[in-house]
Amino acid sequence: MVIGVANSIFIDTNILVYANVSESPFHQAAIQAIANQYDAGSELWISRQVLREFLMTLSRSQVFVNPRPVAVIIERTRFFQTQFRVADDIAQVTERLLSLMEEIPIGGKQVHDANIVATMLVYDIPQLLTHNISDFARFSGLITVLPLQN
Repeated sequence: MVIGVANSIFIDTNILVYANVSESPFHQAAIQAIANQYDAGSELWISRQVLREFLMTLSRSQVFVNPRPVAVIIERTRFFQTQFRVADDIAQVTERLLSLMEEIPIGGKQVHDANIVATMLVYDIPQLLTHNISDFARFSGLITVLPLQN
């Protein structure tokens, strides 16, 4: 399945969270990073997994913020679906995840990151914008990681 284009960028959950939580120390950096990619004409992608992670993250207490009202989180999630291309968790993503797990040592919570990479590979999205660059280091031969901050 080839859907993405050369300037396609996958937006990790942490970027969406930071951009939507003004109390986050990375709030401005996340907003600016997304704006810079829009301005550059990049095709911005998220996945159903990212939407679920966003809902989960903002509906629980955080170090820098209390849970957001459910109505606000739902509104933001619906907004994201209009602003970004959304990759579905299709059978090919699961198959690619399984092959990644055969190729690279992955376990526990790392499966979530591997599923993002599997989604990117199936949808031909070469770049990932994230603040958690170390989480994706094992996939450096497969994707390009764009750090939130240099």
